[in-house]
Amino acid sequence: MNTLAIVIVSYNTRGDLENCLQSLHDHPPHVSHEIVVVDNASRDGSVEAVRARWPDVTVITLNSNVGFSSANNAAIRRTDSELLLLLNSDTIVSESAIDNLVAAMHELPGASVVGPKIIDGNGQAELSYGRMMTPLAELRQKLLVRHASPLTLSRLTSETRQVDWVTAACMLVRRRDAEAAGLLDERYFMYCEDVDFCAAVRANGGKIYFTPVAQIVHLRGRSWRAGPRATTDSYRRSQLAFYRKHHPWLAPLLKAYLTVRGKVSG
Repeated sequence: MNTLAIVIVSYNTRGDLENCLQSLHDHPPHVSHEIVVVDNASRDGSVEAVRARWPDVTVITLNSNVGFSSANNAAIRRTDSELLLLLNSDTIVSESAIDNLVAAMHELPGASVVGPKIIDGNGQAELSYGRMMTPLAELRQKLLVRHASPLTLSRLTSETRQVDWVTAACMLVRRRDAEAAGLLDERYFMYCEDVDFCAAVRANGGKIYFTPVAQIVHLRGRSWRAGPRATTDSYRRSQLAFYRKHHPWLAPLLKAYLTVRGKVSG
């Protein structure tokens, strides 16, 4: 049995996926591991490219685009490792990053989920963790992401801390905690699933950590540029699903607000 399963979900991201897999080939973790790519019915030759260049990578092909949560769950159910690394296809793994993340998992008290420091393609830190989603927490996160200076972001990502959630762009999870949480909630096609999952882990007594001892490059925004309207619609649907589940009394107010703003249909 491998110690770690690295799960990468892809949908028409052949170029990014190949770069991600190349970075894993160049900087493989020292722990025993397997790499699993779950393809959501891509039409860009992703599956053929992976099988041709990386025959040791397991490829799970799905018949349709089932979304991020369902695709990750498909891989989790097909593996038996102690640890799971959910990794976006548009990430680049740096040297020792995964080993440092695994070490942090074992060293941090009660750790169930650990997320690394994430930087963009220009080397600027991203705010990849946050507080449990509420209207005020969302507003705070949005303001920080849009308006915080590089110095502020650097300060906020400079030390290990216990948090409510870390992004599933790169998230290391203990399998036993993932299974106890019921895996990722498949009501979320894309977005909010990481916040929801971390909430389920915390409800079972698990702890979520952000740590800068590991660093990953995230080339954020490529999928958004490919289909900005569809991406925004997916976020709004997931946002509403999240509020219906966690803040049901606020969900009608949120839907009314988004409807008035033209963000969702009535």
